[in-house]
Amino acid sequence: MEKSNRKKIKEAAALRYSPDNDIAPSIIALGKGKAAERIIEAARKSDIPIYEDRGLAHTLNALRIGDKIPSELYEVVAQILVFISKVDSSYGELYESNKKG
Repeated sequence: MEKSNRKKIKEAAALRYSPDNDIAPSIIALGKGKAAERIIEAARKSDIPIYEDRGLAHTLNALRIGDKIPSELYEVVAQILVFISKVDSSYGELYESNKKG
């Protein structure tokens, strides 16, 4: 089998979820190539946790901004929300310890 020298196009998606207001996470940004890089950079500048999953990003890029994620993706997105919750918790603890010291 011949190897491909083609570089994979970077894809990104941003989700929003509020357990108090949303039935399921919704897509607030999608992008490929330079647009994906801008989404990632905006997240970094805003201290928004970034979770890398190329397959999920590709799947989400087949949807539209404003769409709720389909039920088939609930489990994987739930794992991401747990990851983000842990990151937020760790960041909060670090922030509080730095504030005291």
